[in-house]
Amino acid sequence: MSSKQLLRCGTSIGANIHEALQAQGKKDFLSKISIALKEANESLYWIKLLHATEYLNDRQTDSIFTECDEIVKILVSIVKTTKQNLES
Repeated sequence: MSSKQLLRCGTSIGANIHEALQAQGKKDFLSKISIALKEANESLYWIKLLHATEYLNDRQTDSIFTECDEIVKILVSIVKTTKQNLES
């Protein structure tokens, strides 16, 4: 069921961020944060799918989607900054 997939990828975001905070260097940090970003993007997909199948109503979807989208934006910024720091 797609709700279980959302639970898996949604909780994976936090787990990968937690691992990134214990990274063994900038490359390891970037790898873990990049995985968290992929999981956040996958979460957006599952939220859309759950809404399309009417598992989530409009209000629920708007709230969850907005928060997840903010997480994606934050992670994109972290990935960009980390890549720039690695290049300098």
